Amino acid sequence: MLADNLREVKEKINEACRRSGRSAEDVTLCAVSKTKPEEDILTLYNAGQRDFGENYIQELRQKHDDLPKDIRWHMIGHLQRNKVKYIAEYISMIHSVDSIELARTIEKEAAKHGRIIPILIEVNIAGEDTKFGVSADEAEALIREISLLPHVQVRGLMTSAPFVEDPEEDRIHFRNLAHLSVDIANKNIDNVTVDMLSMGMSNDYEVALEEGSTIVRVGTSIFGKRDYPAK
Repeated sequence: MLADNLREVKEKINEACRRSGRSAEDVTLCAVSKTKPEEDILTLYNAGQRDFGENYIQELRQKHDDLPKDIRWHMIGHLQRNKVKYIAEYISMIHSVDSIELARTIEKEAAKHGRIIPILIEVNIAGEDTKFGVSADEAEALIREISLLPHVQVRGLMTSAPFVEDPEEDRIHFRNLAHLSVDIANKNIDNVTVDMLSMGMSNDYEVALEEGSTIVRVGTSIFGKRDYPAK
């Protein structure tokens, strides 16, 4: 079933890219595996999936230790500075950077491992009180500060659009983030390559792709509803 779900999502990605005159090869499908068992991840791995997204550091560390080493792990949830050290050695991308303090911690930990960590700037494009992220107006200034850090490279922007019944309602937010991305890319800031847009989840990834997303974070449509431990 999981492999069938994965195939269906990939087909929808292909269709959305075709509608918008893009190549699906330019899109990364990040399977959101938080709270999901390792056997499910391994099933998808055996079906060809390599990019997985996690929200919780302890869970990510355990899965990284147990599962194949060529998996590309994405940190997509809010990241506390004191937890960066646990993932700096292997994380493929951090999607959720929204402060210079966090970026400086990533810089310090990346330097210890002699690597450059790609990051995305989390933008609260819809201005929701309950969401993390900088405002659209703050993004460029933060990127300019981070550009001075040699072991951190800004690769683009990320957002989580409001959860709505009709994904068309989120099109404006995706479009606005895409416009912001182009504006910042045109500044040609040193050590910054704004070529990635992480936007779109299970309920709205097709609309996000039509508006230029290059990374979609899809969990429920692949794994089914999440399993949260009982309190």
